[in-house]
Amino acid sequence: MSTAATRAGFVAVVGAPNAGKSTLVNGLVGSKVSIVSPKVQTTRMRVIGIAMTDLPDSGEGPSRAQVVLVDTPGIFRVAKRRLERAMVAAAWQGADDADLVALVVDAERGIGQETKAIAERLKDSKTPRFLVLNKIDLVARETLLALTAELNAIVPFERTFMVSALKADGVGDLLTAFAQAVPPGPFLYPEDQAADLPLRLLAAEVTREQVFLQLHQELPYEAAVETEKWEDRPDGSVRVEQIIYVQREGQRAIFLGKGGARIKQIGARARHELSQMLERPVHLFLHVKVSERWAEDPSHYRTIGLDYQS
Repeated sequence: MSTAATRAGFVAVVGAPNAGKSTLVNGLVGSKVSIVSPKVQTTRMRVIGIAMTDLPDSGEGPSRAQVVLVDTPGIFRVAKRRLERAMVAAAWQGADDADLVALVVDAERGIGQETKAIAERLKDSKTPRFLVLNKIDLVARETLLALTAELNAIVPFERTFMVSALKADGVGDLLTAFAQAVPPGPFLYPEDQAADLPLRLLAAEVTREQVFLQLHQELPYEAAVETEKWEDRPDGSVRVEQIIYVQREGQRAIFLGKGGARIKQIGARARHELSQMLERPVHLFLHVKVSERWAEDPSHYRTIGLDYQS
């Protein structure tokens, strides 16, 4: 396939926490590349998902596009803690480096202060901007039109899309629009690659998702998961050892559960998910460690792909 017949570029997916960015990215890619939970601020690092799609026939023969989606952490209006500041910096860096920025807005929740602040910040960006109203199945059409008008009054968007990422409604049209907007050029990744995330980080993210899902109300926000050891075994399986860092001994007890039942359940579900994603058996071993100042340790930030914020 010639270079002229292909397009490829980066699309940064930004928005307030819990706007549905990760669900949308997973839907666009067609497989799970970013963790999702009901808890806000789930995504901490810039996760790259890679979507391939055919472009509409222009009469010049078949053509395809590779849309590299950067699922950024949710952007807070006031980032007080060091981890939050690092996440916000990662989100804006992803937007600054992209060929296109897509602002995802939870249409049911409306335009909060965080979304308004993001729109104001995008005024200064020279990167083309798309507006994506998400969760439209929960909102009346009149409300959607009003949201569109209000946001475009803050910063003009090249195009506005209305989708339900959870139900995959409108996601195909959005992917086509992204594909047409990225620049002509050769593919940036192999066509069969769905994500650009080291396996150690992917495994840690899968376990962290199960932590969020099973400890939604009790979870200390600062908890972190790191893959300490990764061993490919001769029989084709993989042995993975991970540490879950918490800041207090009481939090450790929450993770372990009575007789270790909670940590076993987290491990079993993460192991099953990883085995499906890697298409091979996974032996997963979890350890919970108290580290009162892990959120102040620069090495932890490097491990999860964030820049340490002073």
